[in-house]
Amino acid sequence: MEKERRQLLIREIVSRHAVETQEALAEHLRRRGIHVTQATISRDIKELGLIKIPIGEGRYRYALPLENPLRSEERLRSMLRDVLVRVARVDNLIVLRTLPGNAHAVGVLIDAQEWEEILGTICGDDTCLLICNDHAAARTVERRLLERSAAVSGIADEEGEGPSEEGETGDSL
Repeated sequence: MEKERRQLLIREIVSRHAVETQEALAEHLRRRGIHVTQATISRDIKELGLIKIPIGEGRYRYALPLENPLRSEERLRSMLRDVLVRVARVDNLIVLRTLPGNAHAVGVLIDAQEWEEILGTICGDDTCLLICNDHAAARTVERRLLERSAAVSGIADEEGEGPSEEGETGDSL
């Protein structure tokens, strides 16, 4: 019951306050009489599927997962424009480099798209690995990601070449 109550409070807190860090979330919980460790906060964030969304001036806050795929698409476009640094494809793998601390949020938004070409995502601090069904699926996903990132959308056309058919694209933004 304690976990359910805590997670309900976390949902309420992130809906009403601009919580930017796990420490800030723990402080909000402490004010409500719930004392937890950073590890517990981290597990709750993962279980609730919380994401980080931009709030301006390079700052991000926790938010509830998006239920509307269209809004998720809009968030993905915005996030890619704001934090994507590099896209590289090799065979059925795509590596996305982001600004530090943003890879998980990008991965959650990509997962929310439920693209059938993606088997799974693994994200760290500034890197997402997308594992696609096959080489053709990776090309399709790469193209979608590049189209959704305004910073990248014109690069291939301006240089007169598109993504490589044979291997790594290595497009830097």
